[in-house]
Amino acid sequence: MTDKRIVLLGEAMLELSHPEGISANLSYGGDMLNTSIYLARFGLHPHFVTALGSDPYSDGILKEFERECVQTSHVLRDPGRLPGIYAIQTDHMGERSFYYWRTVSAARNFFNLPGAEASIDFAQGADILVVSGITLSIFNELERRKLGEIAQTVKAKGGEVVFDPNYRPAKWNSHQAAQTAKEEFAQHATTVLTTIDDDNILYSQMPGKDHAARWFSFGVDTVVLKCGAKGAMIYQPETEGLRAAPTLCDRPVDTTGAGDSFNAGFIAGKCKGLSNEAAAIAGNKLASHVIRYSGAIMPAADMPDVFK
Repeated sequence: MTDKRIVLLGEAMLELSHPEGISANLSYGGDMLNTSIYLARFGLHPHFVTALGSDPYSDGILKEFERECVQTSHVLRDPGRLPGIYAIQTDHMGERSFYYWRTVSAARNFFNLPGAEASIDFAQGADILVVSGITLSIFNELERRKLGEIAQTVKAKGGEVVFDPNYRPAKWNSHQAAQTAKEEFAQHATTVLTTIDDDNILYSQMPGKDHAARWFSFGVDTVVLKCGAKGAMIYQPETEGLRAAPTLCDRPVDTTGAGDSFNAGFIAGKCKGLSNEAAAIAGNKLASHVIRYSGAIMPAADMPDVFK
């Protein structure tokens, strides 16, 4: 597996989960955090670019990154802010609902902190840049434009820009604002890793090939449409969709982190030189194991070999 510079831009948060609705467990999460940890477990060396506070909880997140071998040299510290918090509640089928406290999180102040320019320069040198719709949602319009400029630089240099639109309506002022932000960023992406549910909510319910055609209209090379228990569909311009077979889980406990872990499996597979189909199958395998555990990060000791 080649040692590419993989950079993930996002927010690391405190996670409160409520298994069986009794007491809360405190852990760490966030879509880009989850993906970075799973990438590191595959032997890659992902760099997480974000901001944390100077408090004990931020120290705990940083120690977790380091324990998982996620590179932290571009994690900035904001002494006046704290990390965001989100709570997860799951129903009897393992489907989750999210509740957030993050309006003044340290990550939202990233572009204003000392060291931000150096971190931006580093991110622009990425071989693979990973950004999500949730990343976009924590910044204002000007800052989202800066994210687009980072992605544009990576793409112009021949790097890969992987974008997961990851739509959470509560994070946006309006439906239209979310659409506009995601479409503007997609113009700088090479690969979109989206989900059928998110696209149906963000736009309207339609066949996967129509969702893919819309993403292609922004200049994307590859669209992977995650379809839960049905696996994933892979689209490229002017080709028929290709289905990546799912790995089924009979008793999902918590679907939190399923899409994030799929992304890690897919990216790691591509770094190994696998085809899109084989990489997506690896992503499906990992996601099917992650949803058997409460919270976004499954125990490292239980990580499956998804490349068999």
